[in-house]
Amino acid sequence: MQVYVRDNDVNAAIRVLKKKMQREGTFREMKRRRSYEKPSERRVRERAEAGSADTQGDGKAARARGLLMRVRRKAAASRGLKKGARPLHKIAREGRVSTRCKSPGVC
Repeated sequence: MQVYVRDNDVNAAIRVLKKKMQREGTFREMKRRRSYEKPSERRVRERAEAGSADTQGDGKAARARGLLMRVRRKAAASRGLKKGARPLHKIAREGRVSTRCKSPGVC
C-alpha cells in the first residue's frame, strides 16, 4: 500500500492512509488478532460473515467454499404424512395410541 506525501502535507497523507486501511479492513483484522480466537469461534465468525454476504448475493460462492450449509428438509408428503400431521411415535409418547396398532381405538 502506498501513499504519496504532496507538498510536505503529512496530515493529509495520514488521512488518506487511514481511509485506505479502513476500506481494506486492516483495522478490523488488527482488532480481531489482539487475542486468541478458538477454531470453533473462527468457524462461527466465518459463517456469520458469509451469511451477511449472502444477503447481498445468492451465496453460491460461500456454499462452494463450505462456509454456508444448504438446508434440506423433507416434505411431509415424502414421509407419508399429511401436511401438519404429527408422526405416530410422537402421539404414542403421549399415551393416546399404541405403536403396534396404527388405527386408534381398534386394538
